[in-house]
Amino acid sequence: MNSVNSFLDTPIGYLKGIGPMRAESFQKELQIYTYKDLITHYPFRYVDRTKFYNIQEVNEDGGSYQLKGFIESMETVGDKRNKRLVVKFRDRTGVIELIWFQGQKWMSEKLKLQTEYIIYGKATQFNYKFNISHPDIEVVSEEILSQQSAFQSVYHSTEKLKFRNLDSEGIRRAQRALSNQLTTQNSVDTLTPTIISDFNLISKHDALKQIHFPDSKELLEKAQFRLKFEELFYNQLKLLRSNSIRHQVTRGFVFNKVGDVFNSFYKNHMPFELTNAQKRVVKEIRIDMGSGKQMSRLVQGDVGSGKTLVALLSMLLAIDNGFQACLMAPTEILAKQHFATISELVEPLGIKVDILTGSSKTKARRILHQQLEAGDIHILIGTHALIEDVVVFKNLGLVVIDEQHRFGVAQRGKMHKKNVQPPHVLIMTATPIPRTLAMTLYGDLDTSIIDELPPGRKPITTMHYMESQRLRLIGFMKEQIALGRQVYVVYPLIQESEKLDFQNLQHGYDCLVDDFKPPQYQISIVHGKLKPQEKEFEMQRFINKQTQIMVATTVIEVGVNIPNASVMVIESAERFGLAQLHQLRGRVGRGADQSYCVLMTSYKLGADSKLRMETMVRSNDGFEISEVDLRLRGPGDLDGTQQSGVLDFKIADLVHDGQLLQLARSTAQTILNEDEQLSLPENQLLVRQLAMQAKSKSSWSKIG
Repeated sequence: MNSVNSFLDTPIGYLKGIGPMRAESFQKELQIYTYKDLITHYPFRYVDRTKFYNIQEVNEDGGSYQLKGFIESMETVGDKRNKRLVVKFRDRTGVIELIWFQGQKWMSEKLKLQTEYIIYGKATQFNYKFNISHPDIEVVSEEILSQQSAFQSVYHSTEKLKFRNLDSEGIRRAQRALSNQLTTQNSVDTLTPTIISDFNLISKHDALKQIHFPDSKELLEKAQFRLKFEELFYNQLKLLRSNSIRHQVTRGFVFNKVGDVFNSFYKNHMPFELTNAQKRVVKEIRIDMGSGKQMSRLVQGDVGSGKTLVALLSMLLAIDNGFQACLMAPTEILAKQHFATISELVEPLGIKVDILTGSSKTKARRILHQQLEAGDIHILIGTHALIEDVVVFKNLGLVVIDEQHRFGVAQRGKMHKKNVQPPHVLIMTATPIPRTLAMTLYGDLDTSIIDELPPGRKPITTMHYMESQRLRLIGFMKEQIALGRQVYVVYPLIQESEKLDFQNLQHGYDCLVDDFKPPQYQISIVHGKLKPQEKEFEMQRFINKQTQIMVATTVIEVGVNIPNASVMVIESAERFGLAQLHQLRGRVGRGADQSYCVLMTSYKLGADSKLRMETMVRSNDGFEISEVDLRLRGPGDLDGTQQSGVLDFKIADLVHDGQLLQLARSTAQTILNEDEQLSLPENQLLVRQLAMQAKSKSSWSKIG
């Protein structure tokens, strides 16, 4: 095993044709340090490089073309930002322009007139002429022609790598040099013989060879299946094993008593009867917290499904068993919302609830710290301020984390240490997570889903308007206000263009003031440039119904619960992702009245934007919406942590490989069912692989 590791751990600079300068570029640009890093830098697509087109065959289908011809002329045109290298490329049927917007000097020195080249790239049309921007280009030679394949690999590169001659073609040459050194001895299998046999997998050696230089479509598919399965299998084995170990090792406080506090609240003070989904989740939490093992449970529920009430019932169980509970929210607005809601609900029970945020006054903090450490505060609600070292609980038994993806790993980890024995952990999210993503992000947590809305909630009606329907929108808003309702008008806020966004918000506000003149109408405005007290003042005016319209940025995405607000207008809706649109829509529909969401967009919408608007109009189901969002955006950074090792799959694709993920998970589960400790000789290979991966992987079950 050591000889294998020593080969794959060889620094990339030792590979023929790389050297120190290119090695440094590989490291900085693609984090490729070793032979293993390079061999697992997989192609992202394959092209048929056996076919050559004539220039006259290029058309506006948006496809990629491989052409063979000569460079007729080169010219650098434009200045500053518009500077570009324009190359006239000719074959016997015509001329096409090749354009480089970056690296012009380097390309102009590299390219030679009257030399035959092969070029490959996507053709676009401008001013009735076709051109290809930044094509792959190489001098024609017998060797190049002999290597042309129907499945030629294409690799991600960067402009800085291209400067070092490490474009896709340069990376393919490096892969060829490395592939020639691969043997069955230095690329031994990383899956057990049983798994390989059960699924008829090709060897790791053959998979690595074929993924880069496939001999046929069939062998390419076998290589992809093998490598994807392995990647997903180890991801799931790690998560499932982590969950298993946590249940075995981490002791939890035993909450075996359902006492007076819980029963009194449940029988006499519940604001409404629990849905069957809420009852099921509360039961799962009760079983967890009475088991003697530390609970780490994720509760997913759409906006308005009643997660807060489930969390409160869990906190009352902690109090009945002599423990304190806390709830950590990502924003002060949301923390205050929770504080107001929970304080009102538990007031008849004599339970002391307090709040700690960044704006809490020094004197109040001192008193709070004393009361908390003495055990006089039963439930503490707050923001990041809860993780400060000076915040000491007498006996913290339950931590509830709301919208966990907004907290960093280190912040969550600190809550884990607020008691000598780790408290139970309940994580809540109103961001519906597609099943495949949940299995990879939260596979080491026990998961509950609240998939019902409380009775009496009417589905929100969503409409898509364009600018020409602005007068219709104004009329609709006036109708709703006349019925005593209130309206949100939300503008996008994207940091890169904050100034422009602020101007748009201000312009929108000014236009609304023209259409909704005082004293008949009053408008609140909330945005990031306001001081906290100004923001609070405007919010309170809206809450107290002193204003009928609130103009805001996405500051209201979470944490505002105003049942009387029944209309949500989202301006420039095409600039929002689906998950965010769904979150914003969830700010209305909280009362008994019919609620509406109006998506305002420009006329020009791309295909993705159209699909987002159509999905929102068609569906109120957060999980269906999240699946469409995953297809459109990919996994991205939905957990908000940017932590290495959670979603950085090198070849698996959660959008398309859902069934393979299920297969990998069930295989891992079967192995753990038969050998929970992975102590059998045939499973030692799996233990070694997990140990190697553990250096960069992270676990949600420890809240970081």
